[in-house]
Amino acid sequence: MSIYDRDYSRSDYQDQSRPQMQMRFPQLTPVVRMLLIINVSVFMFSIIVKPLGELIYEWFSVDSTSPARCFQVWRLIGYQFLHDPTNIWHLAFNMIGLYFLGPTLERYWHSKKFLNFYLLCGAAGGVFYILLSTLGIVRPGVLVGASGAILGMLAACAILFPQFVVFFMFFPVPIRVAALILTAVYIISIFTGAANAGGDAAHLAGMAAGAGYVYLWPRFRNRYKPAIHSDDWEKRFRAYGELQKEVDRILEKVNMQGIASLTRKEKKTLAEATKLEQMKSRL
Repeated sequence: MSIYDRDYSRSDYQDQSRPQMQMRFPQLTPVVRMLLIINVSVFMFSIIVKPLGELIYEWFSVDSTSPARCFQVWRLIGYQFLHDPTNIWHLAFNMIGLYFLGPTLERYWHSKKFLNFYLLCGAAGGVFYILLSTLGIVRPGVLVGASGAILGMLAACAILFPQFVVFFMFFPVPIRVAALILTAVYIISIFTGAANAGGDAAHLAGMAAGAGYVYLWPRFRNRYKPAIHSDDWEKRFRAYGELQKEVDRILEKVNMQGIASLTRKEKKTLAEATKLEQMKSRL
């Protein structure tokens, strides 16, 4: 009997490695919580202590008006935590996106990988904005905001979790439809020289980086993964055989005594077996 034929592999089983769409507010994860706190704190600090806030913006925003500042790479990270202090909606919309999309990706990838992904998408937005400003496609200026990273998350979720539904202009739409509409809007904005063409360039680059990460990272990782020695393979096969025996024993216990009779360790074993089978199915 395949593991997928067993009770704990059904879609309604509690332990799953792949998140499912649920109509409820997500539970915050560590990195998402940290990002929310930093963004809101910097925004409030820049309003309460205005002189120091202006200094922070001067040193950490992406500034394409100065050739020297274009090469100050720390700005590609720093600008992601700055938002227009005169426009609270700039912060609000980004943080709403982070709150609803971030926890799903962090649980799917784990915290370190999610944080790297988030910062990479934001940095890609800053680089693309500088590039288009240098080429004269968009007007030079100052760029702040987490939008590039947020749109990168949207693109990643659209690929990984197409069952997600998001609100677009107050209407619920499939996440992939929203991603396609936004991509078209940003492209039109850039080539028509709209008022926020520079910001939309960062948005588009963030989405491209998010999609590229999802599609290319697994291939890159598998290509450069060190070769596994035959001894390692033998150990893994033995471990897998032992795992299957343990799973069969646990399932027999469920048949005899019910699911409530399982210990925490036995439930964890079933969850690990499910995750292993899901990983094999993606190879």
